[in-house]
Amino acid sequence: MKIDIAADSDYGYLHEHDCHISQSLLLQKLKNQEIYILRNEDESIIGWMRYGYFWDNTPFMNMIWISEPFRGKGLGTQAVLFWENEMKRKGFALVMTSTLSNERAQHFYRKLGYRDAGCLLLENEPLEIIMTKKML
Repeated sequence: MKIDIAADSDYGYLHEHDCHISQSLLLQKLKNQEIYILRNEDESIIGWMRYGYFWDNTPFMNMIWISEPFRGKGLGTQAVLFWENEMKRKGFALVMTSTLSNERAQHFYRKLGYRDAGCLLLENEPLEIIMTKKML
């Protein structure tokens, strides 16, 4: 797997596949280089990861998505570790993410060293678990 900062040429794919973000915010995140594209050996896109900043100063991974045929092969772990290393290289001492309490992802993040840091309860939604990891 190859991981690159998303380019303007990746916009069409992201706009079509990432239904959790508005077009204007997607364009801003591309400009700010806050999206990574995951590519297969043949350069086809197999997933993406995007992040922002909690309190405008702590990297917060908003989304990681890997195409179904490529799941369960350690690519998600590789992508998260890549992002963590990039954030550490940029000088951040802490990173964050979240996951719904009814999703298996919480176990994935805990195996990678993330710790529960709190939760958010929105009306008619499962509990959102906020997780943090210190960059050593």
